[in-house]
Amino acid sequence: MQVAHLTSAHPRDDVRIFLKECRSLSRSGYAVTLIVADGLGNDTRDGVDILDVGRPAGRLDRMLSTTRRVLRQAIDLDADVYHVHDPELLTICLALKRRGKRVVFDAHEDVPKQILGKHYLQPMLRRAIAWVFACYERYVCGRLDGVIAATPTIRQKFLSINANSQDINNYPLIGELNVETEAGQRANEVCYVGGIAAIRGVREMIRALELAQPDIHLNLVGAFVESDVEKEVQGYPGWQRVNAFGVLGREGVRNVMARSFAGLVTLHPTPNYIESLPIKMFEYMSAGIPVIASDFPLWRDIIEGSECGVCVDPLDPRQIARVIDELARDPSRSQKMGENGRKTVMERYNWAIEEGKLRAYYAQLATMKK
Repeated sequence: MQVAHLTSAHPRDDVRIFLKECRSLSRSGYAVTLIVADGLGNDTRDGVDILDVGRPAGRLDRMLSTTRRVLRQAIDLDADVYHVHDPELLTICLALKRRGKRVVFDAHEDVPKQILGKHYLQPMLRRAIAWVFACYERYVCGRLDGVIAATPTIRQKFLSINANSQDINNYPLIGELNVETEAGQRANEVCYVGGIAAIRGVREMIRALELAQPDIHLNLVGAFVESDVEKEVQGYPGWQRVNAFGVLGREGVRNVMARSFAGLVTLHPTPNYIESLPIKMFEYMSAGIPVIASDFPLWRDIIEGSECGVCVDPLDPRQIARVIDELARDPSRSQKMGENGRKTVMERYNWAIEEGKLRAYYAQLATMKK
């Protein structure tokens, strides 16, 4: 069975799309093609054919002409199953269905909730946009062959829209980030890995540095989403204690985690984040470092249940700084939390388990009528 994964917004080496889903399906015997829009040309990696429709000139171009190029490439490929990854590509899903194809939407986020968290929009406007998108999402996804959700909460939402909804959680690859580092051998550094934005707590992280012990630094890995926020935080006194690495490959991410004594995931309490399962939290656990996380009920259950970190008020730099200092002063406690987190990932929160669910889902798709 030939499978095509479609994305107009994600890079070709996206962790969820390529490293996990595409490679897992290829190893399971499917002929897998990944259609991307990054301008890096066609390629074949790990048994996955990559077809590039060209980099968009901007966001509007991505949503309009790039979407059409992805559809044309998808039609030319003539695959059996199309696995669609971006909300803007919902517009082409029904066109593929009309050609007798099996189509699955991969919901990485709860987009209506994500829209409600965009505080730069006027409240009534964002509620209106969220409602319109939710109606559109329901209309399209109810006519597809299934929905794959990145979290159980997102799956629960889609079950009322499409009965063939399954959560395939974005948990770490076993062993990918493991580096054995003894207590006391890590640098006096904490890390944050992922997209950098105000809503993801960058202001509070830098302010916390200003209040923490003067020899503690922050390893910041990722790209800034907002240029104005980037310029603002670079003017904070705490920025002098930031190691800004930009975007790193997987080996670079592993090396940064190996030298850090804790990982930060202090996202703001928005509707989209409160019930999310951020991959960075589980990657910190997999790397064997304690997690300093927002005190959301779901996250607290995971972190306190595993005894692998500390939950804090993400809007309170003083509380974040206090926990950073406590873990810095007690390497043996940090080491034990890291070991607990790694053990929990090995037992419960890993891609090997999710890969089995993905294979079962695709086996079911193969038996469905077009």
